Amino acid sequence: MSKNVTPYKESNRGKKEQVTEMFDTISENYDGLNRVISFGIDVKWRKKVVKLVGDTNPKSVLDIATGTADLAINLVKTGAERIVGLDISPGMLEVGKQKIKKKELHDKIEMVLGDGEKLPFEDNSFDAITVAFGVRNFENLEQGLQEIYRVLKPKGIFVVLETAVPTKTPYKQFYRLYSGRILPVIGKLFSKDNAAYGYLSESAAAFPFGENFNNILRKIGFIDVKDKPQTFGVASIYTATK
Repeated sequence: MSKNVTPYKESNRGKKEQVTEMFDTISENYDGLNRVISFGIDVKWRKKVVKLVGDTNPKSVLDIATGTADLAINLVKTGAERIVGLDISPGMLEVGKQKIKKKELHDKIEMVLGDGEKLPFEDNSFDAITVAFGVRNFENLEQGLQEIYRVLKPKGIFVVLETAVPTKTPYKQFYRLYSGRILPVIGKLFSKDNAAYGYLSESAAAFPFGENFNNILRKIGFIDVKDKPQTFGVASIYTATK
């Protein structure tokens, strides 16, 4: 990131600890609020991620920053024998576990409490790795990406779904208004944490999206790096290979 954006500006704690607290606090409202602030389009984006992963016929998939397991649950459609969802927030994981239990998928999805920048897996462990709206929360972006590269198998696919900032008129003007003024207000109305959705907006703006992120992936060692802007450029899907 071009700057280190944190949820609680008055706190002296590191970004990792602050992000964990933030997601623990908003975990119960996260899914519903996500549908509201994205107008439900995030569901469509996740389906595209699942299609990209499924086309590679993976046997094992790791979903980092899995949160409430939305993407991990959808990844069952890939037919993978092993799906692991990892997150640093116990609160988000608990919500995800309840959803998995309700859908009777506990025998197909393993939920793991862990740090995306220090993955508890051996080298070359997964055929595919996904991250949806999570890489911008890394305290050290390159360290997190290096860990992902380490545990991804050779020829494995890495797919990232992340927010971006539109660059074309009038979308960039509307995005600036929506993310800077409307989104934080919605967050305050529906969330117990007033700082959370202000942070999510600021961190999206600070993230090195597009070709800047592509270049970071290449620097780590990934090849066949591509990005596909979604919905007027408010998000992007990145694909890369080891």
